[in-house]
Amino acid sequence: MPVRADPDGVLMDLWVQPRAGRTAVAGVRDGALKVRVAAPPVDGEANNALVRFLAKKVGIPRRDVTIVRGQGGRRKTVRLRGVTPDAVRAALGV
Repeated sequence: MPVRADPDGVLMDLWVQPRAGRTAVAGVRDGALKVRVAAPPVDGEANNALVRFLAKKVGIPRRDVTIVRGQGGRRKTVRLRGVTPDAVRAALGV
């Protein structure tokens, strides 16, 4: 399950595809939520775009979205503080 409860909120397993035509959720891949990001994977731009996208979609401040694993790769684990798994699933349509 790509979205699971955490003592601080929610942990999400993501598969991120940089340089996409637009930033959007694109289903599930290998047990992780696939997110296409329009930004290139240069100087952290794709990670920053991912954080902005998730914060906006879920309705939380960017400071409450943290990449806890996978900063340099496509496979990431992200923590969203102050939300429930059900709220995240509803916001992202999964």
